[in-house]
Amino acid sequence: MARAERKTMSTAATVFPILFAISIVHLLNDTMQSTVSALFPILKDSLQLTYGQIGLIAFAMNMTASVLQPIVGWSSDLKPRPLILPIGVVFTLAGVVGLALAPNFATILLAVTAMGVGSAIFHPESSRVAYLAAGAQRGLAQSIFQVGGNIGSSLGPIMTAVLFVHIGQGGVLWFTIAAAAAIAIQAYVARWYGNRLSQPRPAASGRARQAGSTLASSLSGSRIFWAMVILVFLVFSKHVYMSSITSFYTFYLIGDYGVSVQHSQWFLFAFLAASAAGTFFGGPLADRYGRRSIIWLSILGTAPFSIALPYSNLVVSGIMCVCAGFVLSSAFSIIVVYAQELLPGKVGLVSGLFFGLAFGLGGLGSAVLGWIADATSIAFMMKMCAYLPLLGVMAIFLPKDRNREAAA
Repeated sequence: MARAERKTMSTAATVFPILFAISIVHLLNDTMQSTVSALFPILKDSLQLTYGQIGLIAFAMNMTASVLQPIVGWSSDLKPRPLILPIGVVFTLAGVVGLALAPNFATILLAVTAMGVGSAIFHPESSRVAYLAAGAQRGLAQSIFQVGGNIGSSLGPIMTAVLFVHIGQGGVLWFTIAAAAAIAIQAYVARWYGNRLSQPRPAASGRARQAGSTLASSLSGSRIFWAMVILVFLVFSKHVYMSSITSFYTFYLIGDYGVSVQHSQWFLFAFLAASAAGTFFGGPLADRYGRRSIIWLSILGTAPFSIALPYSNLVVSGIMCVCAGFVLSSAFSIIVVYAQELLPGKVGLVSGLFFGLAFGLGGLGSAVLGWIADATSIAFMMKMCAYLPLLGVMAIFLPKDRNREAAA
């Protein structure tokens, strides 16, 4: 009976048009958000900001999203609300306009806070849509959703090099077009989401759902708790290291290697583009070889590159940065899917919690790292962060997931 149920799950249809739609919106959303970090070199000069203030800008946006995302996810588990999908992008649109016109540091904080609210609405609810559209390919579905965001984030440095260096922060107004497109696509996704929720569930869905959660059903409550704690530490190691690169790597290149602002952005783009590529490969590999194996390889496997990066010459540093981005990026989408399987039935809460953690730790990391850089130097801070991926060794203590056995 169990084999028959697993076969039923394995043939569940994956709704690729919806997955691609939310991936495109993720691309547009994160492109708009990446304008914040893309403007850092411009704002630092024009408004005479310190590294600590730069970190606080990232902190304000990310912590807003961090606090609100678990609440949005928990609320969607209780009562899904498809219409909030386009509403979330409206907040992002308001933040984009505010950022383009902000005359001072305080106004910038208000603008990025609005963008944080938009992300808090978008990520957990869209991750829930990805889960519903995944069929039996949850790792692939989450990777398709995530890769859009990573591509969007990678466009920030290009915007600095091509656009903001020449026309300044007012150029952010062009991204109102992206916001309008995202709102239209989210309206389409919301209709599908609403229709999916209105469909009656087949009588066997409960048994199939139980068969699909063999990981959770084989573990005690205490083991699930400690597995979640380990996943939180892994998210910490990944996203604080990521924030050291996305917020400060360009300053490190400018200060220690003497490259121009425009040139430094292409190095950051290479890191983020590699991250997008790694995200796409991580999900299918996890579906095939198991979540724990790829999580372990992704985070700990980054350590050789991250440790070598600050001790290399300019060319080798760039190569190490690209390798670190590719290897490290595959972890997050798999961590989300793994946590969803640990807590079946709480997809929104888990998605909101881990996206919230990612934003919160990234924002907190940016603020703390900015203060450390002010007190010491950018080079010291980069060398200190290089060892964070070593925390990936904790993945060894995660319970083995049973995806490969269930697929047999």
